[in-house]
Amino acid sequence: MDLFDILTLAGGLSLFLFGMSIMGQALERRAGDQLRSILGRFTSGRVSGLLTGLGVTAVIQSSSAATVMVVGFVNSGLMSLRQAINVIMGANIGTTVTAWILSLTGIDSGSVLIQLLKPSSFTPVLGMAGIILYLFCRSAKKKDTGTILLGFTTLMFGMESMSGAVSGLRDVPSFQQLFILFKNPILGVLAGAALTALIQSSSASVGILQALAVTGQVSYGAAIPIIMGQNIGTCATAMLSSVGANKNAKRAALVHLSFNVIGSAVWLAVFCGLRAIFPPAFLEVPATRVGIAAAHTVFNILCTLLMLPLSGFLERLVNGLIPDAQQPEARPELDERLLAAPHIALERCLEVASDMGKTAVSALGESLAALRGCTPELAASIRTREEKTDRYEDILGSYLVKLSARQIGERDSMEAAKLLKIIGDFERIADHAVNLLESAEELGEKGLRLTGAALAELDVLCAAVTEILELSLTAFLENDLEAAALVEPLEQVIDQLKEQLRTRHILRLQQGVCTIGTGFAWSDLLTDLERTADHCSNIAGSVIDAAGGGMDLHRSLRELRSDGAEFSARFRRYGEKYALKPMPH
Repeated sequence: MDLFDILTLAGGLSLFLFGMSIMGQALERRAGDQLRSILGRFTSGRVSGLLTGLGVTAVIQSSSAATVMVVGFVNSGLMSLRQAINVIMGANIGTTVTAWILSLTGIDSGSVLIQLLKPSSFTPVLGMAGIILYLFCRSAKKKDTGTILLGFTTLMFGMESMSGAVSGLRDVPSFQQLFILFKNPILGVLAGAALTALIQSSSASVGILQALAVTGQVSYGAAIPIIMGQNIGTCATAMLSSVGANKNAKRAALVHLSFNVIGSAVWLAVFCGLRAIFPPAFLEVPATRVGIAAAHTVFNILCTLLMLPLSGFLERLVNGLIPDAQQPEARPELDERLLAAPHIALERCLEVASDMGKTAVSALGESLAALRGCTPELAASIRTREEKTDRYEDILGSYLVKLSARQIGERDSMEAAKLLKIIGDFERIADHAVNLLESAEELGEKGLRLTGAALAELDVLCAAVTEILELSLTAFLENDLEAAALVEPLEQVIDQLKEQLRTRHILRLQQGVCTIGTGFAWSDLLTDLERTADHCSNIAGSVIDAAGGGMDLHRSLRELRSDGAEFSARFRRYGEKYALKPMPH
């Protein structure tokens, strides 16, 4: 093996790992829309959970990614620990699909039909199809399909390159001695665990082992302990992902580790016992790629058959190792582990944004009540809600930016952009709630009172603002386009009300009914209420925008206003509903 073989090996390994990575990411994006519903609907039972874990992992081609997602789901309360245990067991079987696909590179036959099954025969066609889809299609789903094909082509090309580069090692004595050393089961397990922990993919490490098998120096006696170790090494990703998570998420990661360690220990003991009593002849036979894939599958199935009836024991074990604290943990709002499944992460963002919207609208509602009578308890509640919306905006904003930086589908990208706009409007609504509170406190501290006529007019405006808040919140929470379409004509009525109330106050000043002191507070009140309606209009417009596949808010609002008869009718109805009584002469 010369320098050029080493360079080819390094390049082949790089292509192999890169192809596996981009293919897995594209598969996750392509399946993202269905992942949440699948994991939510089909993980309640033991067998259904196991089959779901198997299916999801077979689709996204990574047990590490599937387990990290499960840790994120548990951390966010989307999945219970008991559900997670069954899914993790299924993921261990699902990951064996990759080894079977990689074993196709070892096909060698004179039959044309058999040769067509060899990846080197069909991957060039897949590569051409992939590049056409990736470069010339606008649809995000078609681009993802192209990326999957390109990733598969790249990893298969890398596999062929590695196999070709290491083929010369069959005659190197030191390489032969290395795999004789790995016939010691403990060393084999440690080597497999270390390699898999380093590259954080059991599928990739099995692929490397399959590539080395072409040398003829890897016997089944050496390969089987290495495969056992690979199952332990793959737990490193989940364990790292649980750092900073809540107790249940840490338990889910520990379940993954316990499952693989216990399974490997039991079957390693059986393996060593068989070798000591009557060593099977096949252990000295050179392993093939298909043989390694079969050993990988059989081992994972045996581990699952051993541990599936003991899932209750696993749950009690991890609960004992990580006991509950005296105080219940606060549920985290957003978990970066969910970024591994962007569609699910976006759904979680929507849930948090919904809480934010309800908090902001509640704060504004309380501030309207404070205008009639402000108490310390009410003031504290309003300020607490406003601080909560500030925190929501910071967390959601940074999380959505990270999510948008990922390669996500067009529809998800549109939804993320909509949320980024809307959370700013909810935060400003809560700010206006505090402004209204401060105006109420100022009036009270200075002993200023609004006249009966001014209070009656303010009640009309507050009623209109309350309705527009409810409409915009409903439009957002339920994606209700009908409610969203009612917001803009009501916002126009509120604009008119503000100007009418400002004019009426000036008339009262001229008549000597009101004082200049109340004038400043009155102006602030009207401004905050009118701007609250503006933010409601922005929220409804963003909902309409996203539904129409565009993100031009001003264009959407112009179109609403230009919807002639319908808009005019709604504007007229709201004008009549919130008409002011004539001023006394």
